[in-house]
Amino acid sequence: MSQRFVYVLSNSMAVRISKTLLVAAIGLLAAVIVLNNLTDYGVNFQYIQHVLSMDTVLATNQLTWRAILSPQLQQVVYGVIIATEAAIALLCLGGAVRLFQAIGHDGASFNRAKSTATYGLTLAFLFWFVGFMVVAGEWFTMWQSADWNGQQPAFRFIGCVGLVLLYLSLVDGDLDT
Repeated sequence: MSQRFVYVLSNSMAVRISKTLLVAAIGLLAAVIVLNNLTDYGVNFQYIQHVLSMDTVLATNQLTWRAILSPQLQQVVYGVIIATEAAIALLCLGGAVRLFQAIGHDGASFNRAKSTATYGLTLAFLFWFVGFMVVAGEWFTMWQSADWNGQQPAFRFIGCVGLVLLYLSLVDGDLDT
């Protein structure tokens, strides 16, 4: 077995490869979400309209004064959502490229290459947690809607992103030789 092949199979190299691929996977997820939101704009916009207008929450809900009924403002909110998802995709995919470029370097260099990916994963976590769990779920009481409750999918995203962020944050040492 050649020295190079053993080097590629080393545990520390495998960890670096897995971190790089997992960050790229989150970036790919965000990119597909952006693509879906742009190519099926009307259907996905309906979701935003229902959540913001609070038109499917319980009839006794005393919080409907929070509803956003302006179609123009709903469009702006949807635009911000798509732009944020695009930023997540760019940061995570760009972060994966940076990680890939540093994959064979010393541990300190690989750790420094994590910053873009860390920003992307942090933005993703905050977006799905604050945006969907706090703002949509609680402020607009999305949890009360039988048809337009996106908390479970958001929670799955939060879990995946959180695990990748924690894993990426583990300090990498120098490669095994």
